[in-house]
Formats: sequence, structure tokens, C-alpha cells
Amino acid sequence: MNALSTSGEIKVGEVTIRFVLEGDDSAGTLAAFEFAVPAGARVAAAHSHDAYDETIYGIDGVLTWTVDGTATDVGPGEALWIPRGVVHRFDNAGYGDAKALAVVTPGVLGPDYFREVAAVLDRATAGPPDLAAVAAVMIRHGLTPAS
Repeated sequence: MNALSTSGEIKVGEVTIRFVLEGDDSAGTLAAFEFAVPAGARVAAAHSHDAYDETIYGIDGVLTWTVDGTATDVGPGEALWIPRGVVHRFDNAGYGDAKALAVVTPGVLGPDYFREVAAVLDRATAGPPDLAAVAAVMIRHGLTPAS
């Protein structure tokens, strides 16, 4: 059995991500990462993924997830399953910071995706980020941007 990954924190815009288990640590069965979202943040571009399911478990605060057009608040101790192919996104519309754990099955999404998106966002110093470049990273890592 491999030790848990210690890939450190990855800052993507306002969101901080920390992998607690990568696909290589679980023979590809799953990957898990915590993510912290500051109050008032509208952060995740609507997307879907065909190669994996995603389960969200609330740790602190409340995140509002819109899954297939339906908004659902996920707070501490609550879980939300997002099946493959379903368009989803999230926001922190509350007044407090939020933290959740995402579990991806199988474990095909890793820290490289978040590092690459962060690099695109970091290059946008004089204006909005290059959305085509973000979309290309998403597609390369198995996410489909929603139109």
C-alpha cells in the first residue's frame, strides 16, 4: 500500500485545493481532495465529465451546487453525488468560508489539472483569463465545459 500523497496546496483563483489521495495511491480506484472556498466566491465553470463520478462531502460552511439545473446546498456532514455526464458547478454565496471533500471515482483526475488551470489564470494579469486555454486544459483532463 502506498502512502498518502503530499502534493501540497494548489491555489486556483480563489480556491485552495489539497489532494489527500491520488489515483496512483489507490490503484486508480479513486482520488480525493479537499477544497476551500472563500465567502462570496463564484468559482467553478459549469462542466461535466464522462470518465468519472464525483461525490462532494461538506466539511465547513455551505456550498451551493447546481447539478443538472437544480441548486442544492451542501453543508457540514452532507453529501452530494454527481454522476458522469451531468453538468454541474458550485458557488459560495454565503457569508462564511466553506470547505468540502471531493471524491472522484475512478481516480483519473489529479493535481496536474488544477496546476494547469492555475497557470492559465495566473497569466491573466491585464484582463480576463484566456477561456479557450482554460477549456483546452479541461478537455485534456476529461472535463467538458458547458456551453
